[in-house]
Amino acid sequence: MRTKLFTSASAAAMLMSPLVVQGQSSPQPTYELEEIVVTATRRSERLQDVPLSITAFSQEDLTAKGIVGYEGLARETPGVVLNKPSQNFNNFTARGIATNGYNANLQSTVAIYVDELPISSIGNTTVIDPNLFDVERIEFLRGPQGTLFGSGSLSGALRILTKNPDLTGFDATAMIDTGVTDGDALRQRYNAMVNVPLVEDKLAVRMVGFYRDEEGWVDNLGTGVENANQLVDYGGRFITLWQATDELSVRLLVSHEDSKPEDSSLISPELGEYKRFSDQPDLFVGKITNYNATLEYQFSGAKLTSSSTLSEFDQQFYVDISAAVGGLVPYGLDANASQETFVQETRLASDAGGKWDWTLGVFYLDRRNDVDYLQRSNPAFLQARGLVLPDQYFSKQYTHFNTTELAGFGELTYRLTDRLWVTGGLRYGGVEIQGFTEGGYTTPYFAYAFGGLTGPLPITQTAPAVGRKVEKDDPSYKVSLSFAPTSNLTTYATFSTGFRTPIVNGQAGSVSLIDPTDLVIPDGADSDTLKNYEIGAKGRWFNGRLTTNLAAYYIDWTDIQVQANRVSDAIQFATNIGGARSQGFEFEITAAPSNGWLLGLNGSFSDAKVNDLTAQEAAISGAVMDARLTAPKFQGAAFVQYDFPLGASWMGTSSVAFQHVDSYPNQFPNVPGRPATTAPTYGYTDSYNNVNLTLGANMGSLSVTAYAENLLDDDSIIYIHPETFLASRFATMRPRTVGLRLKYDF
Repeated sequence: MRTKLFTSASAAAMLMSPLVVQGQSSPQPTYELEEIVVTATRRSERLQDVPLSITAFSQEDLTAKGIVGYEGLARETPGVVLNKPSQNFNNFTARGIATNGYNANLQSTVAIYVDELPISSIGNTTVIDPNLFDVERIEFLRGPQGTLFGSGSLSGALRILTKNPDLTGFDATAMIDTGVTDGDALRQRYNAMVNVPLVEDKLAVRMVGFYRDEEGWVDNLGTGVENANQLVDYGGRFITLWQATDELSVRLLVSHEDSKPEDSSLISPELGEYKRFSDQPDLFVGKITNYNATLEYQFSGAKLTSSSTLSEFDQQFYVDISAAVGGLVPYGLDANASQETFVQETRLASDAGGKWDWTLGVFYLDRRNDVDYLQRSNPAFLQARGLVLPDQYFSKQYTHFNTTELAGFGELTYRLTDRLWVTGGLRYGGVEIQGFTEGGYTTPYFAYAFGGLTGPLPITQTAPAVGRKVEKDDPSYKVSLSFAPTSNLTTYATFSTGFRTPIVNGQAGSVSLIDPTDLVIPDGADSDTLKNYEIGAKGRWFNGRLTTNLAAYYIDWTDIQVQANRVSDAIQFATNIGGARSQGFEFEITAAPSNGWLLGLNGSFSDAKVNDLTAQEAAISGAVMDARLTAPKFQGAAFVQYDFPLGASWMGTSSVAFQHVDSYPNQFPNVPGRPATTAPTYGYTDSYNNVNLTLGANMGSLSVTAYAENLLDDDSIIYIHPETFLASRFATMRPRTVGLRLKYDF
């Protein structure tokens, strides 16, 4: 079946060529690359004038390249990789700033924003892969963005910007995407948008709905379920825009997404192709609802923006961790979390283009995160051994964490001449984090299970406790000098800093149930700090037919927050170690060389490694001097699109996208706590290639596109989980998927 699908796709590609010759009654399209406008500085500016490395995607770019999630964004953004062991388990790495792809207990190094809401969190939690249909634009900012986007943007920020309602006219779009993965797994995606002006030029609503039902391709030998990693994901957005006066507008948004993978996509290659093992499904389930009110008032020369967001995020993080005890007895962790976040940002930004451009703002975040840590056995095992518990859980710990952040920020640009300007930015604020243990219980499960004891397990109640409050005040700042020798070229030099908030360990103070003499989990980790030195050039040539973006950087990363592990039971905790440096070069080139042709090429070279480490830090973290960080030395992508007439009414389109990622280590080389022992989980991902092909036709409002993703069916290992507690630790790309996409604009 897979051979037939590949043959069909190849035949379609060859058959399309004669159509170009047969249908020459319409002229070929003439391309001029549009000037890209971004809001990375909290005001609308040409990308060419912003002294940052930015990759921007419009909705048209996403559709043309078949990008519907984080994977496509990462492969098309130089210097960025996505560590994604499974759906809703996402960690971006930018410019090599990561010590492993798992990031357990640590704040992400890349901040993810949906409009004004930061949705990235710490590792070891679910991070929903949001639907990207009907977005205005996506911006990937590389380098620290602490002045405007706060903590967590240590090495970059990903901004997903949704579309505003159109006040001037009715609009609607429907898109159906059906495909087949690995020859037998059906993938269905349905998206729709309706825009209705209720009062012309004054009031409009925009409604977006989506539904995905994607059968899996991984068989779980432990549960006996074939194609176990099926995904069902659905939700929508409802946005109202009221243009009250020429100066005042009010935007109200409600969005919801419910993402339910039925099992993990992590595999064990030794068990066979796309096979995994766990005694119960591993779940990374998320449900998020956002409410936002944004008010904008245009003064003479400046715009005031006030954005208020309330977010409710429920998640399940269920994993079989029996490999931590050699798989001898059932052992799993079921973590249920409920997070409520309120974010208020108010800023005043001058209109761009004056002698002085400036932005002043205040940011406030209040978050409560309730997490229930439930350590489980297995009902069948308990019954067979004669062990008695109230349910399958032998340990329960109920906790919650309170986080507040208050910061003021500003940026100022002064234009010395029309061709030379300087920009400075500063953010100063404080963060408070405190954890609380609400109760729970423990039992001597392992002693009974390994010792052959039977009967009811004695239960020891856990007393409520108040954890240490962590407080941190930190500035972030940047300064840049920009010079435009011609109207086609802008060069810049930038220095910027970033930081992450302190970390409170969720199980601080806990004693190992397996070895009570082992390390007691410490309170947490202090902030780490990053300094970024960057030079770049952005050009637009040949009347808009060629654009180039180049950047070189050097990064100094100190007091690195790292994940350590208690040896006896593999419980993770956060701490700090010395430092690392990362240096590299990034490039993006887009060209429209002749009518009908569009070409793109991007890539990055990176060298990132540990350069400061004491013996004690090496022992607790598993790091060694000169150890590589978790990033490829080279990655790149190329894109070719050719559009051509098909008779008088239809326009044909074809494209090929190629992406390459070098291999890279998954973690530090040694076992934390055993500095002379190489970690059994240490390894390198494979170098891999991804090829996507599309062939389509457009006639007015209708477009029909056939596609093949992962055309070469590359099954390279692209992620290796760094923990011993998982029996299945490897991830691959989704196998070859061929399908058909229909889109209609009403």
